[in-house]
Amino acid sequence: MHIGELAERAGVSTRTLRYYESLGLVTAHRAVNGYRVYGDDHLRLVQQIRALQECGFELEETRPFVECLRAGNPTGDSCAASLDVYRRKLAELDALIGELRAVRDQVNAQLVQAETRSSSGPGPYCRSKGRQ
Repeated sequence: MHIGELAERAGVSTRTLRYYESLGLVTAHRAVNGYRVYGDDHLRLVQQIRALQECGFELEETRPFVECLRAGNPTGDSCAASLDVYRRKLAELDALIGELRAVRDQVNAQLVQAETRSSSGPGPYCRSKGRQ
């Protein structure tokens, strides 16, 4: 298949495929006329890259999965290097979740303080009309 057909079947643009090729993630075969020629194995590679990106993986993080597929494995996460990427991504997500929980706790504490102040009457910065 040519680049347009691969792009359509994979749900990406031809520009995206050329970018993947420039990074070495996808390597097209060249026909005698110089056109890029792709097979179903290329479609699997692009689908793997897209699936990982949809989960928040950076392009470079997809490389071990691509290499695993190129090595003939049935899935991109059949290899130890791919599992390591999963583990790193989970650790990164856990750290972000921890940071978000800390921020949430701070915002909640501010809300509790604000509600306490407002239930005891307006504070020095909140004056209702008619009061001076």
